[in-house]
Amino acid sequence: MTPRRPVDTGDPDRLYTVTGGRSHADDAFDLVTLVVRESEPSAGMQSEHVRILEMCRHPTAVVEIAAELRLPITVVRILLGDLLAMGRITARHPRAAASVASLPDSALLKEVLHGLRNL
Repeated sequence: MTPRRPVDTGDPDRLYTVTGGRSHADDAFDLVTLVVRESEPSAGMQSEHVRILEMCRHPTAVVEIAAELRLPITVVRILLGDLLAMGRITARHPRAAASVASLPDSALLKEVLHGLRNL
């Protein structure tokens, strides 16, 4: 088994520059939120914003964006918050079950499992 390498959080000076010194991330984005661009990049935009917009032609998860940019999730969430405020992206949150009542009945699930075992 190979030893785990520490996560590269980047040069602190670079991260400070990328976020404009901000450290509070937008809570609108979790790791699996899908991001879709609503407009093309424009001249004069920050390079990280441009790269995000280029990646998000199709729905892309926040965690994928962070991996591609090689930036910490918090930094990516700050950048996404900027783009959301500018109307450049939309965020699609995964849907969770509305309530326990909306989940399938356990008796039905047992019947399905029994049927699958009989195949």
